[in-house]
Amino acid sequence: MKQAKKPQQVYTLLVQVGRRPGDGLPDDCAGAGLLCYASGVDEDEAVRETVAILRQADLAPLDVTGYGTLAERLAEGHEIDDEERALMQRAHDENSVIVAQMTPFGPEEGLAGDLEPGPAPDRKPHKTPHKTPDAHAAPRRGRRH
Repeated sequence: MKQAKKPQQVYTLLVQVGRRPGDGLPDDCAGAGLLCYASGVDEDEAVRETVAILRQADLAPLDVTGYGTLAERLAEGHEIDDEERALMQRAHDENSVIVAQMTPFGPEEGLAGDLEPGPAPDRKPHKTPHKTPDAHAAPRRGRRH
């Protein structure tokens, strides 16, 4: 008996990238934070596809934090505007990864706080961290909270 195919969903991912020759990032930055919308049957697949595409683009993914699907984010109280919804729909329709925002950061900075999708002020964001220890390692799967 054939298993029914899982439907594609779009996941919001925050990816921290380090430096790599030819990455196209500004010379004076230590890396960047990328806000991505990625299609996948589950979050792990969306992370794997995003990391693979970023590596093809000569970027060095170091860390991926998953914020869940549109429904999960809405349930957590995130406000999602029409532009963000349109980018999510495009990622779904094209079965692709959309990089919605890129924020370079300096040697002393971490990811910019304004890059993260925002929850309602009184709610804790849903996050699923995925670690990539170096530019050549596969992402670690599993949820940590």
